[in-house]
Amino acid sequence: MSLLTSLARLRALDEGIAQPIATVRHCHLSDRPMVFIPLKLSGEAAAPLAAMLGTERDRPRLLVVTQPRNRDLRFAWAAELAGVLLPYIESFLADTETVERRGADPYERALDAPQLVVPNPAGVAFTRLLGRSTRFRRADGPYPVPDVVPLLGRWLTYFGERAAYPGSSLMPAATEELGRHWASGQSSLEDANLAALLGWITEGPSDAAEDPLIWPPAGPATDPGFDAEVLAPAIDSGSAERITEALRSQLEPTWRLMWQAIDLLNGLEPGASVAQRWEQDRGSFSGMAQSIAEGGPPQARRDGAVAAAAKLARMERAQAAYDVQRAYDDPLIMAEYRLTGEAFAGEVIETVPDNIEGEGRSRKLRPLVVIKTDDPVRLPPGASLGTPQRRAQGAELVSADEGLITVKITKGMGRGKTPTPGAVPEIGERVCYTSLTDDFQGSPTLPDAEATPWTHGGPPQDNAAEYTPDDEDAQEEWS
Repeated sequence: MSLLTSLARLRALDEGIAQPIATVRHCHLSDRPMVFIPLKLSGEAAAPLAAMLGTERDRPRLLVVTQPRNRDLRFAWAAELAGVLLPYIESFLADTETVERRGADPYERALDAPQLVVPNPAGVAFTRLLGRSTRFRRADGPYPVPDVVPLLGRWLTYFGERAAYPGSSLMPAATEELGRHWASGQSSLEDANLAALLGWITEGPSDAAEDPLIWPPAGPATDPGFDAEVLAPAIDSGSAERITEALRSQLEPTWRLMWQAIDLLNGLEPGASVAQRWEQDRGSFSGMAQSIAEGGPPQARRDGAVAAAAKLARMERAQAAYDVQRAYDDPLIMAEYRLTGEAFAGEVIETVPDNIEGEGRSRKLRPLVVIKTDDPVRLPPGASLGTPQRRAQGAELVSADEGLITVKITKGMGRGKTPTPGAVPEIGERVCYTSLTDDFQGSPTLPDAEATPWTHGGPPQDNAAEYTPDDEDAQEEWS
Protein backbone atom coordinates (compact mmCIF):
# COMPACT_ATOMS: atom_id res chain seq x y z
CA MET A 1 0.00 0.00 0.00
CA SER A 2 1.37 3.41 -0.97
CA LEU A 3 1.87 6.29 1.45
CA LEU A 4 -0.90 8.43 -0.04
CA THR A 5 -3.35 5.53 0.00
CA SER A 6 -2.49 4.90 3.65
CA LEU A 7 -3.12 8.56 4.41
CA ALA A 8 -6.43 8.41 2.55
CA ARG A 9 -7.47 5.38 4.61
CA LEU A 10 -6.66 7.23 7.82
CA ARG A 11 -8.63 10.24 6.63
CA ALA A 12 -11.56 8.00 5.67
CA LEU A 13 -11.52 6.48 9.15
CA ASP A 14 -11.41 9.94 10.72
CA GLU A 15 -14.18 11.45 8.55
CA GLY A 16 -16.32 8.31 8.32
CA ILE A 17 -16.49 8.13 4.53
CA ALA A 18 -14.23 6.78 1.77
CA GLN A 19 -11.74 9.15 0.15
CA PRO A 20 -11.04 9.37 -3.59
CA ILE A 21 -7.58 8.15 -4.61
CA ALA A 22 -8.07 8.71 -8.35
CA THR A 23 -9.32 11.65 -10.39
CA VAL A 24 -10.28 9.61 -13.46
CA ARG A 25 -11.55 6.11 -14.16
CA HIS A 26 -8.77 3.66 -15.01
CA CYS A 27 -10.94 0.91 -16.49
CA HIS A 28 -13.21 0.68 -19.51
CA LEU A 29 -16.93 0.29 -18.87
CA SER A 30 -19.07 -1.21 -21.60
CA ASP A 31 -22.35 0.33 -22.75
CA ARG A 32 -23.77 -3.19 -22.39
CA PRO A 33 -21.93 -5.05 -19.62
CA MET A 34 -22.93 -8.56 -18.60
CA VAL A 35 -23.23 -8.63 -14.81
CA PHE A 36 -22.39 -12.17 -13.68
CA ILE A 37 -22.81 -13.26 -10.05
CA PRO A 38 -21.93 -16.94 -9.52
CA LEU A 39 -22.57 -19.01 -6.40
CA LYS A 40 -20.92 -22.32 -5.58
CA LEU A 41 -21.61 -25.12 -3.15
CA SER A 42 -19.64 -24.79 0.08
CA GLY A 43 -16.80 -27.27 0.40
CA GLU A 44 -16.56 -27.77 -3.37
CA ALA A 45 -14.00 -25.95 -5.49
CA ALA A 46 -16.04 -25.65 -8.68
CA ALA A 47 -19.51 -27.05 -8.04
CA PRO A 48 -22.01 -24.46 -9.32
CA LEU A 49 -25.04 -23.71 -7.18
CA ALA A 50 -26.60 -20.76 -8.97
CA ALA A 51 -25.89 -17.66 -11.00
CA MET A 52 -27.67 -14.38 -11.57
CA LEU A 53 -26.71 -12.58 -14.76
CA GLY A 54 -27.90 -10.19 -17.41
CA THR A 55 -27.27 -6.94 -19.26
CA GLU A 56 -30.34 -5.07 -17.99
CA ARG A 57 -30.64 -4.07 -14.34
CA ASP A 58 -34.41 -4.61 -14.31
CA ARG A 59 -34.25 -8.07 -15.93
CA PRO A 60 -31.88 -10.38 -14.04
CA ARG A 61 -31.77 -14.02 -15.08
CA LEU A 62 -31.52 -16.62 -12.29
CA LEU A 63 -30.06 -20.06 -13.06
CA VAL A 64 -30.18 -22.68 -10.31
CA VAL A 65 -28.82 -26.21 -9.81
CA THR A 66 -31.50 -27.77 -7.63
CA GLN A 67 -29.23 -30.69 -6.68
CA PRO A 68 -25.61 -29.48 -6.95
CA ARG A 69 -24.09 -32.95 -6.49
CA ASN A 70 -25.97 -34.38 -9.47
CA ARG A 71 -23.64 -34.44 -12.48
CA ASP A 72 -26.41 -34.31 -15.09
CA LEU A 73 -28.05 -31.32 -13.42
CA ARG A 74 -24.70 -29.52 -13.28
CA PHE A 75 -24.15 -29.87 -17.00
CA ALA A 76 -27.75 -28.95 -17.75
CA TRP A 77 -27.13 -25.79 -15.72
CA ALA A 78 -23.90 -25.16 -17.66
CA ALA A 79 -25.83 -25.54 -20.93
CA GLU A 80 -28.41 -23.05 -19.67
CA LEU A 81 -25.61 -20.65 -18.73
CA ALA A 82 -24.14 -21.07 -22.22
CA GLY A 83 -27.54 -20.18 -23.65
CA VAL A 84 -27.25 -16.76 -22.02
CA LEU A 85 -23.51 -16.02 -22.26
CA LEU A 86 -22.64 -17.35 -25.72
CA PRO A 87 -25.18 -15.24 -27.66
CA TYR A 88 -23.96 -12.20 -25.74
CA ILE A 89 -20.31 -12.96 -26.58
CA GLU A 90 -21.03 -13.79 -30.22
CA SER A 91 -23.04 -10.61 -30.71
CA PHE A 92 -19.75 -8.69 -30.75
CA LEU A 93 -18.22 -10.66 -33.61
CA ALA A 94 -20.29 -9.31 -36.49
CA ASP A 95 -18.82 -5.81 -36.72
CA THR A 96 -15.07 -5.67 -37.32
CA GLU A 97 -12.33 -3.38 -38.60
CA THR A 98 -9.18 -4.22 -40.55
CA VAL A 99 -6.03 -3.47 -38.57
CA GLU A 100 -2.76 -3.03 -40.45
CA ARG A 101 0.39 -4.26 -38.72
CA ARG A 102 4.01 -3.48 -39.47
CA GLY A 103 5.84 -6.64 -40.47
CA ALA A 104 2.73 -8.82 -40.18
CA ASP A 105 -0.47 -9.52 -42.05
CA PRO A 106 -3.51 -7.35 -41.28
CA TYR A 107 -6.23 -8.86 -39.15
CA GLU A 108 -9.87 -8.28 -38.34
CA ARG A 109 -10.57 -6.76 -34.92
CA ALA A 110 -14.00 -6.53 -33.33
CA LEU A 111 -15.28 -2.97 -33.02
CA ASP A 112 -16.39 -3.74 -29.47
CA ALA A 113 -15.98 -6.62 -27.04
CA PRO A 114 -18.03 -8.29 -24.30
CA GLN A 115 -17.47 -7.38 -20.68
CA LEU A 116 -18.30 -9.71 -17.80
CA VAL A 117 -18.49 -7.86 -14.49
CA VAL A 118 -18.22 -10.01 -11.36
CA PRO A 119 -18.47 -8.93 -7.71
CA ASN A 120 -14.95 -9.75 -6.51
CA PRO A 121 -11.68 -11.57 -7.36
CA ALA A 122 -13.11 -14.78 -5.90
CA GLY A 123 -15.77 -14.61 -8.60
CA VAL A 124 -13.02 -14.40 -11.22
CA ALA A 125 -11.25 -17.43 -9.73
CA PHE A 126 -14.48 -19.44 -9.69
CA THR A 127 -15.18 -18.51 -13.32
CA ARG A 128 -11.74 -19.78 -14.29
CA LEU A 129 -12.31 -23.05 -12.41
CA LEU A 130 -15.72 -23.43 -13.99
CA GLY A 131 -14.08 -22.98 -17.39
CA ARG A 132 -11.53 -25.69 -16.64
CA SER A 133 -14.30 -28.02 -15.47
CA THR A 134 -16.21 -27.65 -18.73
CA ARG A 135 -13.84 -26.89 -21.61
CA PHE A 136 -12.51 -30.46 -21.92
CA ARG A 137 -15.94 -32.09 -22.02
CA ARG A 138 -17.30 -33.74 -25.15
CA ALA A 139 -20.70 -34.01 -26.75
CA ASP A 140 -20.00 -37.70 -27.57
CA GLY A 141 -18.17 -40.59 -25.94
CA PRO A 142 -18.61 -42.12 -22.49
CA TYR A 143 -19.35 -38.83 -20.70
CA PRO A 144 -21.44 -36.78 -23.16
CA VAL A 145 -22.55 -33.24 -22.36
CA PRO A 146 -24.60 -30.69 -24.34
CA ASP A 147 -22.46 -29.47 -27.25
CA VAL A 148 -22.43 -25.85 -26.04
CA VAL A 149 -20.77 -26.75 -22.72
CA PRO A 150 -17.15 -27.16 -23.99
CA LEU A 151 -17.43 -23.89 -25.92
CA LEU A 152 -18.70 -22.14 -22.80
CA GLY A 153 -15.74 -23.57 -20.89
CA ARG A 154 -13.25 -22.17 -23.36
CA TRP A 155 -14.74 -18.69 -23.13
CA LEU A 156 -14.96 -18.77 -19.33
CA THR A 157 -11.32 -19.87 -19.17
CA TYR A 158 -10.37 -17.06 -21.52
CA PHE A 159 -12.16 -14.38 -19.49
CA GLY A 160 -10.75 -15.74 -16.23
CA GLU A 161 -7.19 -15.72 -17.57
CA ARG A 162 -7.57 -12.31 -19.23
CA ALA A 163 -8.71 -10.86 -15.89
CA ALA A 164 -5.17 -11.44 -14.60
CA TYR A 165 -3.71 -9.37 -17.45
CA PRO A 166 -2.74 -5.90 -16.09
CA GLY A 167 -5.04 -3.19 -17.38
CA SER A 168 -7.56 -5.53 -18.99
CA SER A 169 -11.25 -4.64 -18.64
CA LEU A 170 -12.81 -7.76 -20.17
CA MET A 171 -13.65 -9.19 -16.74
CA PRO A 172 -13.38 -6.56 -13.99
CA ALA A 173 -14.14 -7.38 -10.37
CA ALA A 174 -16.31 -4.68 -8.79
CA THR A 175 -14.51 -4.59 -5.42
CA GLU A 176 -11.09 -4.33 -7.10
CA GLU A 177 -12.11 -1.48 -9.38
CA LEU A 178 -13.82 0.42 -6.58
CA GLY A 179 -10.73 -0.07 -4.42
CA ARG A 180 -8.53 1.45 -7.14
CA HIS A 181 -10.58 4.64 -7.05
CA TRP A 182 -11.62 5.04 -3.40
CA ALA A 183 -9.89 4.29 -0.09
CA SER A 184 -12.13 3.15 2.76
CA GLY A 185 -11.40 3.20 6.47
CA GLN A 186 -11.40 -0.58 6.71
CA SER A 187 -8.78 -3.22 5.86
CA SER A 188 -8.12 -4.53 2.37
CA LEU A 189 -9.62 -7.85 3.42
CA GLU A 190 -12.82 -6.11 4.49
CA ASP A 191 -12.88 -4.26 1.17
CA ALA A 192 -13.62 -7.62 -0.48
CA ASN A 193 -17.14 -7.29 0.97
CA LEU A 194 -18.99 -5.40 -1.76
CA ALA A 195 -21.77 -4.17 0.52
CA ALA A 196 -19.33 -2.86 3.14
CA LEU A 197 -17.10 -1.15 0.57
CA LEU A 198 -20.03 0.53 -1.18
CA GLY A 199 -21.32 1.64 2.22
CA TRP A 200 -18.06 3.46 2.89
CA ILE A 201 -18.13 5.13 -0.54
CA THR A 202 -21.75 6.27 -0.56
CA GLU A 203 -22.73 7.08 3.01
CA GLY A 204 -20.11 5.86 5.45
CA PRO A 205 -19.79 2.56 7.33
CA SER A 206 -22.79 0.87 8.88
CA ASP A 207 -23.40 -2.37 10.74
CA ALA A 208 -26.16 -3.23 8.28
CA ALA A 209 -23.68 -3.44 5.40
CA GLU A 210 -21.86 -6.26 7.21
CA ASP A 211 -25.01 -8.15 8.23
CA PRO A 212 -25.26 -11.29 6.02
CA LEU A 213 -29.03 -11.38 6.57
CA ILE A 214 -29.46 -7.91 5.04
CA TRP A 215 -26.60 -8.04 2.55
CA PRO A 216 -25.56 -11.66 1.85
CA PRO A 217 -21.99 -12.32 0.67
CA ALA A 218 -21.41 -11.40 -2.96
CA GLY A 219 -20.34 -14.97 -3.76
CA PRO A 220 -19.10 -17.27 -4.91
CA ALA A 221 -19.33 -18.77 -1.40
CA THR A 222 -22.53 -18.42 0.62
CA ASP A 223 -22.84 -17.54 4.31
CA PRO A 224 -22.48 -20.61 6.60
CA GLY A 225 -25.60 -19.62 8.52
CA PHE A 226 -27.61 -19.56 5.30
CA ASP A 227 -26.17 -22.95 4.30
CA ALA A 228 -27.15 -24.61 7.56
CA GLU A 229 -30.48 -22.94 8.26
CA VAL A 230 -31.93 -22.32 4.80
CA LEU A 231 -30.14 -24.06 1.95
CA ALA A 232 -29.64 -27.53 3.44
CA PRO A 233 -33.29 -27.90 4.52
CA ALA A 234 -34.43 -26.65 1.11
CA ILE A 235 -32.27 -29.20 -0.73
CA ASP A 236 -33.40 -31.98 1.63
CA SER A 237 -37.02 -31.09 0.92
CA GLY A 238 -36.51 -31.74 -2.79
CA SER A 239 -38.60 -28.67 -3.63
CA ALA A 240 -37.10 -26.90 -6.65
CA GLU A 241 -39.25 -23.83 -5.98
CA ARG A 242 -38.03 -23.58 -2.38
CA ILE A 243 -34.38 -23.91 -3.45
CA THR A 244 -34.81 -21.31 -6.19
CA GLU A 245 -36.39 -18.74 -3.89
CA ALA A 246 -33.74 -19.33 -1.23
CA LEU A 247 -30.96 -18.68 -3.74
CA ARG A 248 -32.79 -15.70 -5.21
CA SER A 249 -32.78 -14.12 -1.74
CA GLN A 250 -28.97 -14.46 -1.69
CA LEU A 251 -28.35 -13.04 -5.15
CA GLU A 252 -30.80 -10.18 -5.57
CA PRO A 253 -29.14 -7.86 -3.01
CA THR A 254 -25.78 -8.34 -4.74
CA TRP A 255 -27.43 -7.71 -8.11
CA ARG A 256 -28.53 -4.27 -6.92
CA LEU A 257 -25.08 -3.54 -5.47
CA MET A 258 -23.38 -4.46 -8.74
CA TRP A 259 -25.32 -1.89 -10.72
CA GLN A 260 -24.68 0.69 -8.00
CA ALA A 261 -20.94 0.01 -8.37
CA ILE A 262 -21.16 0.39 -12.15
CA ASP A 263 -22.99 3.71 -11.74
CA LEU A 264 -20.29 4.99 -9.37
CA LEU A 265 -17.49 4.08 -11.76
CA ASN A 266 -19.42 5.51 -14.70
CA GLY A 267 -19.57 8.81 -12.84
CA LEU A 268 -15.81 9.21 -13.37
CA GLU A 269 -14.35 10.39 -16.67
CA PRO A 270 -12.20 7.71 -18.29
CA GLY A 271 -8.44 8.26 -18.29
CA ALA A 272 -6.73 9.08 -21.56
CA SER A 273 -5.11 5.63 -21.82
CA VAL A 274 -8.26 3.60 -21.18
CA ALA A 275 -9.27 3.53 -24.85
CA GLN A 276 -5.84 2.23 -25.85
CA ARG A 277 -6.03 -0.64 -23.36
CA TRP A 278 -9.55 -1.47 -24.54
CA GLU A 279 -8.19 -1.72 -28.08
CA GLN A 280 -5.77 -4.35 -26.81
CA ASP A 281 -8.68 -6.17 -25.15
CA ARG A 282 -10.61 -6.08 -28.42
CA GLY A 283 -7.60 -7.49 -30.26
CA SER A 284 -7.20 -10.28 -27.71
CA PHE A 285 -10.92 -11.11 -27.87
CA SER A 286 -10.79 -11.20 -31.67
CA GLY A 287 -7.80 -13.54 -31.58
CA MET A 288 -9.61 -15.94 -29.26
CA ALA A 289 -12.69 -15.91 -31.48
CA GLN A 290 -10.54 -16.64 -34.52
CA SER A 291 -8.85 -19.56 -32.77
CA ILE A 292 -12.23 -21.09 -31.97
CA ALA A 293 -13.53 -20.49 -35.50
CA GLU A 294 -10.48 -22.21 -36.99
CA GLY A 295 -10.99 -25.29 -34.81
CA GLY A 296 -8.09 -24.75 -32.44
CA PRO A 297 -7.87 -26.97 -29.33
CA PRO A 298 -9.03 -25.81 -25.90
CA GLN A 299 -6.53 -24.12 -23.62
CA ALA A 300 -4.03 -26.59 -22.16
CA ARG A 301 -4.20 -27.62 -18.51
CA ARG A 302 -0.84 -25.91 -17.99
CA ASP A 303 1.53 -23.94 -20.17
CA GLY A 304 4.78 -25.39 -21.37
CA ALA A 305 8.04 -23.73 -20.36
CA VAL A 306 8.32 -21.51 -23.46
CA ALA A 307 4.65 -20.52 -23.45
CA ALA A 308 4.78 -19.76 -19.72
CA ALA A 309 7.91 -17.62 -20.11
CA ALA A 310 6.37 -15.72 -23.02
CA LYS A 311 3.15 -15.13 -21.08
CA LEU A 312 5.08 -13.91 -18.03
CA ALA A 313 7.09 -11.49 -20.20
CA ARG A 314 3.90 -10.12 -21.77
CA MET A 315 2.30 -9.62 -18.37
CA GLU A 316 5.40 -7.90 -16.97
CA ARG A 317 5.45 -5.49 -19.91
CA ALA A 318 1.72 -4.90 -19.54
CA GLN A 319 2.09 -4.19 -15.81
CA ALA A 320 4.90 -1.70 -16.41
CA ALA A 321 2.87 0.04 -19.13
CA TYR A 322 -0.26 0.06 -16.97
CA ASP A 323 1.59 1.69 -14.06
CA VAL A 324 3.00 4.40 -16.33
CA GLN A 325 -0.32 5.06 -18.08
CA ARG A 326 -2.20 5.41 -14.80
CA ALA A 327 0.38 7.88 -13.52
CA TYR A 328 0.28 9.93 -16.72
CA ASP A 329 -3.53 9.95 -16.71
CA ASP A 330 -4.01 10.86 -13.07
CA PRO A 331 -2.27 13.55 -10.96
CA LEU A 332 -3.16 11.67 -7.77
CA ILE A 333 -1.31 8.58 -9.01
CA MET A 334 1.62 10.71 -10.18
CA ALA A 335 1.78 12.27 -6.71
CA GLU A 336 2.95 8.87 -5.38
CA TYR A 337 6.01 9.07 -7.64
CA ARG A 338 6.63 12.69 -6.72
CA LEU A 339 6.88 11.59 -3.09
CA THR A 340 9.48 8.96 -3.94
CA GLY A 341 11.53 11.35 -6.07
CA GLU A 342 10.78 9.56 -9.37
CA ALA A 343 8.81 12.59 -10.60
CA PHE A 344 8.68 16.30 -9.94
CA ALA A 345 6.31 19.13 -10.77
CA GLY A 346 6.85 22.84 -10.76
CA GLU A 347 6.69 26.15 -12.59
CA VAL A 348 8.74 26.96 -15.67
CA ILE A 349 10.88 30.03 -14.90
CA GLU A 350 13.24 30.06 -17.87
CA THR A 351 13.54 28.48 -21.34
CA VAL A 352 16.20 28.38 -24.05
CA PRO A 353 14.15 27.18 -27.05
CA ASP A 354 16.97 27.63 -29.61
CA ASN A 355 19.69 25.74 -27.72
CA ILE A 356 21.87 23.77 -30.14
CA GLU A 357 24.24 20.87 -29.44
CA GLY A 358 26.94 19.50 -31.73
CA GLU A 359 28.81 20.92 -34.71
CA GLY A 360 28.31 20.84 -38.44
CA ARG A 361 25.91 18.20 -39.73
CA SER A 362 25.60 16.74 -36.24
CA ARG A 363 24.02 19.92 -34.88
CA LYS A 364 20.80 19.13 -33.04
CA LEU A 365 18.09 21.29 -31.54
CA ARG A 366 17.97 20.65 -27.79
CA PRO A 367 15.78 23.26 -25.99
CA LEU A 368 16.42 23.79 -22.28
CA VAL A 369 13.75 24.31 -19.65
CA VAL A 370 14.40 25.47 -16.08
CA ILE A 371 11.76 24.47 -13.52
CA LYS A 372 11.34 25.63 -9.93
CA THR A 373 10.02 22.85 -7.69
CA ASP A 374 9.53 21.98 -4.04
CA ASP A 375 9.51 18.25 -4.77
CA PRO A 376 12.42 16.02 -3.75
CA VAL A 377 14.33 14.93 -6.87
CA ARG A 378 16.29 11.71 -6.58
CA LEU A 379 17.19 11.25 -10.23
CA PRO A 380 20.77 11.39 -11.57
CA PRO A 381 21.85 13.77 -14.34
CA GLY A 382 21.27 12.14 -17.70
CA ALA A 383 18.09 10.34 -16.59
CA SER A 384 15.51 9.94 -19.35
CA LEU A 385 12.26 11.77 -18.65
CA GLY A 386 8.73 11.96 -19.96
CA THR A 387 5.90 14.38 -19.27
CA PRO A 388 2.12 13.87 -19.07
CA GLN A 389 1.57 17.30 -20.63
CA ARG A 390 3.38 16.31 -23.86
CA ARG A 391 3.26 12.53 -24.08
CA ALA A 392 5.14 12.22 -27.36
CA GLN A 393 8.03 14.25 -25.99
CA GLY A 394 11.27 12.92 -24.53
CA ALA A 395 13.63 14.78 -22.25
CA GLU A 396 16.79 14.40 -20.20
CA LEU A 397 17.65 15.68 -16.74
CA VAL A 398 20.61 18.08 -16.98
CA SER A 399 20.92 19.19 -13.35
CA ALA A 400 19.02 19.47 -10.10
CA ASP A 401 20.24 22.06 -7.62
CA GLU A 402 18.35 23.56 -4.66
CA GLY A 403 14.89 23.36 -6.18
CA LEU A 404 15.95 24.44 -9.67
CA ILE A 405 15.76 21.69 -12.26
CA THR A 406 17.19 22.00 -15.77
CA VAL A 407 15.66 19.71 -18.37
CA LYS A 408 16.79 19.20 -21.96
CA ILE A 409 14.13 18.27 -24.52
CA THR A 410 15.46 15.51 -26.80
CA LYS A 411 12.52 14.54 -29.00
CA GLY A 412 9.01 15.58 -29.94
CA MET A 413 9.88 19.10 -31.17
CA GLY A 414 9.36 18.66 -34.89
CA ARG A 415 12.02 18.47 -37.62
CA GLY A 416 12.70 22.17 -38.22
CA LYS A 417 15.47 24.41 -36.93
CA THR A 418 13.03 25.84 -34.40
CA PRO A 419 10.63 23.93 -32.14
CA THR A 420 7.06 23.53 -33.33
CA PRO A 421 4.61 25.84 -31.52
CA GLY A 422 3.77 24.47 -28.08
CA ALA A 423 6.65 21.98 -28.02
CA VAL A 424 8.60 24.00 -25.44
CA PRO A 425 6.74 24.91 -22.24
CA GLU A 426 5.98 28.59 -21.71
CA ILE A 427 7.37 30.58 -18.78
CA GLY A 428 4.85 30.39 -15.96
CA GLU A 429 3.43 27.06 -17.14
CA ARG A 430 3.17 24.28 -14.56
CA VAL A 431 4.72 21.04 -15.79
CA CYS A 432 5.54 17.58 -14.49
CA TYR A 433 8.44 15.34 -15.54
CA THR A 434 9.08 11.76 -14.49
CA SER A 435 11.48 8.91 -15.09
CA LEU A 436 8.43 6.71 -15.77
CA THR A 437 8.29 6.20 -19.52
CA ASP A 438 6.14 3.88 -21.59
CA ASP A 439 8.90 3.06 -24.07
CA PHE A 440 8.36 0.01 -26.26
CA GLN A 441 9.98 -3.16 -24.99
CA GLY A 442 10.55 -5.98 -27.43
CA SER A 443 9.68 -9.59 -26.69
CA PRO A 444 12.46 -11.73 -25.24
CA THR A 445 14.10 -14.30 -27.49
CA LEU A 446 12.90 -17.72 -26.39
CA PRO A 447 13.80 -21.17 -27.77
CA ASP A 448 11.38 -23.28 -29.77
CA ALA A 449 9.53 -25.93 -27.76
CA GLU A 450 11.66 -28.72 -29.25
CA ALA A 451 14.84 -26.85 -28.27
CA THR A 452 13.78 -26.41 -24.64
CA PRO A 453 15.96 -28.34 -22.15
CA TRP A 454 14.42 -31.53 -20.79
CA THR A 455 14.50 -29.97 -17.31
CA HIS A 456 11.83 -27.54 -18.55
CA GLY A 457 9.61 -29.94 -20.43
CA GLY A 458 11.54 -30.22 -23.69
CA PRO A 459 12.86 -33.37 -25.38
CA PRO A 460 12.98 -36.18 -24.58
CA GLN A 461 9.85 -35.59 -22.50
CA ASP A 462 6.57 -36.32 -24.26
CA ASN A 463 5.00 -33.13 -22.95
CA ALA A 464 7.10 -31.11 -25.37
CA ALA A 465 4.57 -32.05 -28.03
CA GLU A 466 1.67 -29.75 -28.83
CA TYR A 467 -1.22 -30.18 -26.41
CA THR A 468 -4.30 -32.10 -27.57
CA PRO A 469 -7.22 -33.00 -25.26
CA ASP A 470 -7.93 -36.68 -24.59
CA ASP A 471 -10.48 -38.91 -22.83
CA GLU A 472 -8.76 -38.36 -19.47
CA ASP A 473 -9.50 -34.65 -19.74
CA ALA A 474 -13.21 -35.34 -20.28
CA GLN A 475 -13.34 -37.38 -17.07
CA GLU A 476 -11.90 -34.67 -14.79
CA GLU A 477 -13.94 -34.08 -11.65
CA TRP A 478 -15.54 -30.70 -11.05
CA SER A 479 -14.09 -30.20 -7.61
